[in-house]
Amino acid sequence: MSIDVLSALALFALITSITPGPNNLMLMASGANFGFARTVPHMLGITLGFMVMLLLVGFGLIRVFDAFPIIYTVLKLLSLIYLIYLAYKIATAAPVQTADPNAKPLSFLQAAGFQWVNPKAWAFGLSVITIYVPSAGILPLVITALVVAVMALPSVTLWTLLGGQMARVLTNPRRLRVFNVTMAALLVASLLPALWPAS
Repeated sequence: MSIDVLSALALFALITSITPGPNNLMLMASGANFGFARTVPHMLGITLGFMVMLLLVGFGLIRVFDAFPIIYTVLKLLSLIYLIYLAYKIATAAPVQTADPNAKPLSFLQAAGFQWVNPKAWAFGLSVITIYVPSAGILPLVITALVVAVMALPSVTLWTLLGGQMARVLTNPRRLRVFNVTMAALLVASLLPALWPAS
């Protein structure tokens, strides 16, 4: 893989990962509600979970999906159910000072698992494999997955920090509730076009 291709891949990965989407909106909400440190497992789950997904799809899992198209329908249904659950959790999150002591941000495994039902992650992953992995070799795929993971780190960090900064403004329960409900609505809205694109 040439330096030019690597540079183009890095730029594509950075731009795609930093634009608003389900992962970034959830990180922003988590940063506002739980702070940066407690959101780190969520951040790592997105980054490493997507890298694993990219590797598995590149190694041939996509052929299984093509052979059994019903899997796409099942993924859409799971996406919608999980999305509604996450949106509900965000919308009803209480201020940290008065929150349920059992409340916690998304775990590493939950965030990693979400990549498999995240249509934006699928669209991004398939685009990366199609455009930047010209051969079926293992090395180009591994390099591509590593570059994408490295370029995702600034994005997940930025969105979580932005959420943490928002927490300074959200100093009363009413403002926090408005923020959380808005983030939940944006989360749902961000996935609907990918789940049911206009014909």
